[in-house]
Amino acid sequence: MATRTRRRAASRPKPTRPTGVPDVGSADGDSESEGDGTDRVDKEAIRERVWDDLEESGEARFPFPPHGRIPNFAGASEAAERLAEQPEWTDATTIKANPDAPQLPVRRRALREGKIVYMAVPRLRDEKCFLKLDPDELADYDDATTVSGSSKHGEQVGPDEIDSVDLIVSGSVAITENGERIGKGEGYSDLEYAVLRELGLVDESTPVATTVHERQVIDDAVAIGAHDVAMDLVVTPERTVRPEGSAQPSGIDWDLLDEERLEEIPVLDRFAT
Repeated sequence: MATRTRRRAASRPKPTRPTGVPDVGSADGDSESEGDGTDRVDKEAIRERVWDDLEESGEARFPFPPHGRIPNFAGASEAAERLAEQPEWTDATTIKANPDAPQLPVRRRALREGKIVYMAVPRLRDEKCFLKLDPDELADYDDATTVSGSSKHGEQVGPDEIDSVDLIVSGSVAITENGERIGKGEGYSDLEYAVLRELGLVDESTPVATTVHERQVIDDAVAIGAHDVAMDLVVTPERTVRPEGSAQPSGIDWDLLDEERLEEIPVLDRFAT
């Protein structure tokens, strides 16, 4: 079982992000262009294409249809195994993971290796907006790592109760080899990162990984905003891609949060000035 001694990944220099949009917010950056003269494909068009391709190729897995969600895929367990071979995984004792089906093998493996797993409460709707899964406190790892089981077995905690996070694992609809991620379009993954960053629980050196099917790795020039979290590891069942470093967002971009979302996410109150 892994010890609880924290080991941080070595910091590495990363180039500066474009400054058109500051920091992190909740929007998923669905604009078609970043203003650099490059033709970029609309994110929603890419989502639909990837969802259709996974379904038509037979590579999608339950839940069906893959559309409108982080799609589960054939080989998700193999991708989790490959991720577990990486030094970022080995060094981590505390992981923040998304709750989606394709990362279920990642969450289960983490608990079985003695790592603490944090998952966000859906839509960050509570002040105690994270669920803590401590392998020393759980009897049923399989159930505890499901969406329904995590709320039953996990301990709901506020940000002040979270240990520093050694590794973030995100789900993706599509990803480029440069680490440019496309999610479902709701922006909660980026906002969760922003909250952790504001609290000093993650920093520029904290690695961020995603596990995907090869069919989700795209060549498109994706419109990425300054609020989007870049992936440091892209892991498929067949290979591991390490994108060149890209600067991560440094906090919450309040300009991207409308009144409705501010009211829906109580944890944001502690940061408002």
